[in-house]
Amino acid sequence: MKIILSIVAIILIILGGVWALQGLSLIGGSFMVGQTRWLYIGLATIVAGAVLLAFAASQK
Repeated sequence: MKIILSIVAIILIILGGVWALQGLSLIGGSFMVGQTRWLYIGLATIVAGAVLLAFAASQK
């Protein structure tokens, strides 16, 4: 279970990073480019992934 939670957390962190960078217009090719809403959604996703990763690390 710990491995699955860690994998999901890492995927969330990566997706959040991509969304945040698209919101900042640093990555192109999507409807999300330049929309600050996606910056905030990406940052929230990164935080959720980090919390999940910390939870997974605390499991035995």
